[in-house]
Amino acid sequence: MRIPNNSFSQTLVSQLQKLTVKQSKLHDEAATGQRITDPGDDPAAFTRVLQLQAEKQQIQQFAKNNNRAHDISVSSFAAVESVKKLSDRAGELAVLGSGVTSTDGWAYAAETNQMIEQALQFGNTQYSGEHLFGGTKSDTPPFTATRDASGNITGVTYTGAATGAEFRISEGTKLSPFTNGTENQKLADFMNNLVSLRDALQTGNAGVVSAVRPSLETSENELLVTISSIGAKQTRLESDAAQNEARFSELEKLTGAETDVDLSQVIVKLTQAQTAYEAALKSGSQILQMSLLDYVR
Repeated sequence: MRIPNNSFSQTLVSQLQKLTVKQSKLHDEAATGQRITDPGDDPAAFTRVLQLQAEKQQIQQFAKNNNRAHDISVSSFAAVESVKKLSDRAGELAVLGSGVTSTDGWAYAAETNQMIEQALQFGNTQYSGEHLFGGTKSDTPPFTATRDASGNITGVTYTGAATGAEFRISEGTKLSPFTNGTENQKLADFMNNLVSLRDALQTGNAGVVSAVRPSLETSENELLVTISSIGAKQTRLESDAAQNEARFSELEKLTGAETDVDLSQVIVKLTQAQTAYEAALKSGSQILQMSLLDYVR
């Protein structure tokens, strides 16, 4: 007489449990497409994935910094370009003033007076509540105007900082999207040249007006240099943004290589596990039945 022993039962139950666990894991992999859900699945790969994710987070921060720096640069470019347009008009008025009459001179002076106000407004442009041309001293207007009893600007002083804040835009690279103190002082110089032009036009004296033209031409060139500098920074920011994006895509691929499953292989393994489970269950059932029959006999 054969009686099913505890050792066989325990072995059968253990085997069925292992196959159940294996099927459950394969089901999860097929559903999620991921082969690693906790460190125990593959400790070495899990560590590599954590390192890759840390680098991805760092690049995402670089991208945020880059985007903000680029926005600041674009806003600065627009403001200086607007000042450059005022400079173009100032040059035209200076030429017109060479043959000025008293009546025309006052008309041109009135227009120039409005241009001075506009230039001051552009100089004190804000972005997200911060003054673009104040450098690190961005909480107060960087250009201060002195006015006469009639409210007309008689002089402009730059009171901002010498440098602007820097942003880390890639590993080991920092860049300030702000114009520096020297460039900002040139903006103040231009505003003061506009004041000189206005005052010269008011005299109705062509010689006095002509004397202002060299300073205006100098400001014109300086504004072009500033615009070029801002444009160069934008190009740098765009280049670094492209590199960061490419690196992030590469890290995504590397992470996927560590964690993603081959769905076709998972399905094959799942089918095999299901078949093995059914076979073990069937074999165990047959053996148990045979043993019980022997016992009855």
